[in-house]
Amino acid sequence: MVQAYILIQTEVGKAANVADQIAGIPGVTQAEDVTGPYDVIVRAEARNVDELGKLVVAQIQAVEGITRTLTCPIVHI
Repeated sequence: MVQAYILIQTEVGKAANVADQIAGIPGVTQAEDVTGPYDVIVRAEARNVDELGKLVVAQIQAVEGITRTLTCPIVHI
């Protein structure tokens, strides 16, 4: 299982709507609108890195109002 945080920038005024839409996507375990350089932070999980990439590109980035994403896979050192 691969887990990651996905940091998202949105259009002005769209953060809450983006977080609500992303929260309903299978594989997303948490989606919160936040303050700072990013507008939404998502925690997601997938079976492998390829599935995580598909989740981000095909589903999360397809949500209207997103301008940029940064995916940060979780590592256990």
